[in-house]
Amino acid sequence: MPDNPTREYDVLCAGLITADHICAPIKRIPPAGALEMTDGIELAIGGCASNVGLDLRRLGRRARIAGRVGDGLLGRHVAQILADAGALCDQITCSDTAATATTMVVNVLGEDRRFIHAAGANTEFTGMEISADVIRRGRILYVGGFGLNAALSGKNVARLFATAREAGVLTVLDVVVGEEEVGPMLAPVLPLTDLFLPNEDEGRTITGLSEPKEQARRFREQGASRVVVTRGDQGALLLDEQRFVSIGVHRVEQVDGTGGGDAFVAGFLHALLEGRDPEDCLRYGAALGASCVRAAGATAGVFHVGELEAFVAANPLQVTALS
Repeated sequence: MPDNPTREYDVLCAGLITADHICAPIKRIPPAGALEMTDGIELAIGGCASNVGLDLRRLGRRARIAGRVGDGLLGRHVAQILADAGALCDQITCSDTAATATTMVVNVLGEDRRFIHAAGANTEFTGMEISADVIRRGRILYVGGFGLNAALSGKNVARLFATAREAGVLTVLDVVVGEEEVGPMLAPVLPLTDLFLPNEDEGRTITGLSEPKEQARRFREQGASRVVVTRGDQGALLLDEQRFVSIGVHRVEQVDGTGGGDAFVAGFLHALLEGRDPEDCLRYGAALGASCVRAAGATAGVFHVGELEAFVAANPLQVTALS
């Protein structure tokens, strides 16, 4: 995907924007009425759109954010973090009826993180706030957190992706499985999706298939041009018209898994924007994802571009062909 100097920015990141309250790892979940101490509780930015946008900014990419926040302290806080990082924030709208979405992230030693989420202003973001002109001025349109917000419907995202494809803009879709039934929402979108990035658990819930290879095949059958299924500490696999491959993970000390999947996406897109082949895109995604989980918060530990390049060069991961 060679650079196009006529484009104003690299990636439009549309979807979830949240304020995250993240606790440093605790020894156990306390029983009712009990207290458990932590070394710290941090207020940080979260949500797929803002995480991917911030990670791309660390890699020197031009990122534009589209989403909705509340008209309050938290909304101003997350918008300021994005602006301070150099992201274009003109597509972030403000609600006077809903608070900024908020997530409580509970980390327990030796266990996967837990989330408690209030959807807030994200429920008002439809995607129709984004004009065709804004889409045409980018190189990639990424929609993150699809499935968690019914207002950002399959019909609406299909319209955005159709506009993007007409303009030669790559379409990328990331999902979050919540209370909505995601399968029907995906039906109009996947045939317009150049890159689909579910994780293994999401793939299982959507398709009913336990095997990640079968999940990838199903999503390809449903229209996605390229599918990447991430598998946590088991790595990831990629399926497109020309290849079916898998990659492992970098073994790092995990402090907080929050944002690891979003960092994988950002690393993959960064390599794609450089014109690298899909196998290298997997390597860059795996490296940036590993960097993220070393620190608390969705973006705090993510490599800058020089660190990423050095890490990938020094720690090559093998890509294996699948059948």
